[in-house]
Amino acid sequence: MSNPVTLDDLDRKIINALQGGFPIVDKPFNEVASWFDIDTKEVITRIKALLENGVLSRFGPLYNSERMGGAVTLAALNVPQERYEEVTRLVNAHTEVAHNYARTHPLNMWFVIATETPEQIAEVISQIESETGLQVYDCPKQREYFIGLRLEA
Repeated sequence: MSNPVTLDDLDRKIINALQGGFPIVDKPFNEVASWFDIDTKEVITRIKALLENGVLSRFGPLYNSERMGGAVTLAALNVPQERYEEVTRLVNAHTEVAHNYARTHPLNMWFVIATETPEQIAEVISQIESETGLQVYDCPKQREYFIGLRLEA
């Protein structure tokens, strides 16, 4: 496990502000910088640093695939430890795999599949099973929850 990262008040404020939405304007980073009375370069530098040190796992929009006619599912694999890196590469090679997590559990690899149509979920699962020789456990969403994170200064 890596060492914990110390966030200053401005990092926390930026994280909290951007969780509520990113401005849809011609120069969004300029807009964000104005909220904190800093320059645009500092906003971008701080976001890059938060990504590089692992505080943020991603920076980008979240889409509701289902509302756009697509589908999303959570899937899991029981991967032999000696094959973990190989299987990770195979799974992550699929553009439909949004993100992938290692877990300490018999189902030790969990990943999200997002597709343009509901039928494609089964196709991607079948491809992954064929490529890895492992059974994919499909865990479709039954109920949606929203959990907000706020890092108050």
